[in-house]
This record gives sequence, C-alpha cells and structure tokens, in this order.
Amino acid sequence: MPRLKEKYEKEVIPAMMNKFNYKNVMQVPRLEKVVLNMGISDAKENPKAVESATRDMAAIAGQKPVVTKARKSIASFKIRQGMPIGAKVTLRGDRMYEFLDKLFNVALPRVRDFKGVSPDAFDGRGNYTLGIKEQLIFPEIDYDKIDKIRGMDITIVTTAETDEEARELLKGLGMPFAR
Repeated sequence: MPRLKEKYEKEVIPAMMNKFNYKNVMQVPRLEKVVLNMGISDAKENPKAVESATRDMAAIAGQKPVVTKARKSIASFKIRQGMPIGAKVTLRGDRMYEFLDKLFNVALPRVRDFKGVSPDAFDGRGNYTLGIKEQLIFPEIDYDKIDKIRGMDITIVTTAETDEEARELLKGLGMPFAR
C-alpha cells in the first residue's frame, strides 16, 4: 500500500473529522483521480513530437497516455480536425497515490526557486490544478534523451465540496503550499 494512502487513512481522516465536525467517515473528502495533460504545440510540423511526448508522459505516470486530437479545425492555428495536439493520462487508485507522493516529495522540491504551490488554484468545487513548466523535474526523465522541454497541467480531483475542505485534504497529504 502506498505511503500517502496510509497517511490519508491514519492521519488525515481523523484530523478532518475533528476540524469539520463530520458525523460519518464517508463524509470526509477523498482523492478521486489525478489527470496529467500535455499540449504538444509542435505536433503539426513534427509527427515525432507526439511520440516523444507520450514516451515522457508514460515514464512520469507509469501508465500509457492517450493522444488527444483536435475536435474542430482552426485555420489561424493551422490545425485540422482529428490532428493530434496533446496527450493525457488519468491516474486512479494506487498509481495516483504513488504519483502524488513522488510529486510532493521529489519533483516539486527540484523546481528552481521553489517557495511552494499557490494555495488559491482551486476551482470552487474542490479540485486543484497546477502547471509545470518543464518535465525535467521528474526523476524518470533523462536530460540527454529529451528533444524539447515541455510543460504539463496536473489536475487533482477530490470529492470535497468546498475549496477549504480540499485545501485541508491536500495539506494533510503533504502538498507544499506557499505561506
């Protein structure tokens, strides 16, 4: 069982039950899924860009990503309907906890001038999104094998109903929020 899942069950649930006066354990918010999304801007000129981006993402997530395609043509962006424009992975269960553990304790501290993530990036429904400028912060990525530095969005979906509950949940799991 992943360390983060044990921490959630042993520390976070009792702390949140006290703080928010929940009557039942099932009322305590929990993590539902983590979605990693990477837009590949140079995919229209370079078809190999999609392959390298999906390879990097598979190494980071430990799961094969799905290539996302354009829903409609946009002439000003030179994109046609059905063209590959990105990659995404949805992590659930143990893989999700392992990824978050790696993100909180290994990857984010490797960001240059890191002072913590913004405590205000919640969407109003208890979900948190954070953008990463380069995939190099993850230990699985070999600097010599990448062709281009790419960023990605990481969305953490929770069952929390308010941002305050979700912030407390993520803080309890060890998310490094800025002071």
